[in-house]
Amino acid sequence: MVDNRYATALVIACVLSIIATVYLSVAVGTQHWYQYISPPVYGEANATELHVLQEEFMHGEFDEKTYSDSLFRLNGTVGLWWRCLQVPIEPHWYKEPDPKMVIDCVSFTLTQQFTPKYKEPGNHNSGEDMIRTYLWRCQFLLPLVSLGLVVLAGIIGFCACLCHSLAPTLGIGVLHLLAGLCTLATVCCFLAGMDLLHRVSMLPDRVDASLGWSLYLALISSPLHMMAAALLVWAARSHSQNYYRMTAYRVA
Repeated sequence: MVDNRYATALVIACVLSIIATVYLSVAVGTQHWYQYISPPVYGEANATELHVLQEEFMHGEFDEKTYSDSLFRLNGTVGLWWRCLQVPIEPHWYKEPDPKMVIDCVSFTLTQQFTPKYKEPGNHNSGEDMIRTYLWRCQFLLPLVSLGLVVLAGIIGFCACLCHSLAPTLGIGVLHLLAGLCTLATVCCFLAGMDLLHRVSMLPDRVDASLGWSLYLALISSPLHMMAAALLVWAARSHSQNYYRMTAYRVA
């Protein structure tokens, strides 16, 4: 028999866990982690240059400097798996005061996720930048680890429900705590990596950069997982202490 307090804590923890997992899943699958707002373009020469950048971005070989310059100049957004540009539909868009725009996206392949970063983006002779390389790999791997931990916790919790046991609750809480820490580490790695990128490749004039809503979703999911972990750990420990007291009372 489970006390109402513990049952309430478990239900709230489950709801928080589901919300946090949905938020993290949406954040991982979308590209709005970081976004750039580029100035309007005037003149055919600049428009031609930007069209070349767009073609290289969409169909050229993978190169950090190339896609970074395109993101800077063409209202780009970047996430963990996607990089996107906001480009005009019409060929003579620079002559129109308010051209219609469309978003073109390219995904990072698994091989590209593990491609080394260089001290000077685009210059392979400058030497590998180990810090940026491993920050990028961590921001790619850690959210997958976080989601895996939550799935594992869900499987254990489902089995515990079938067995009518609260014994695994403490372990499930620890898994949620680790998931929250992994998500928080993902956000930290991403922000640190973007800061280092901006240091080695300066932003063009009049280009503004800001955090996107996908990053905020991931940032919100971290404390939600930790709150769920706190409730699960409290329920497990309180129920265990109450059980031992009842056992000692019966023995006495």
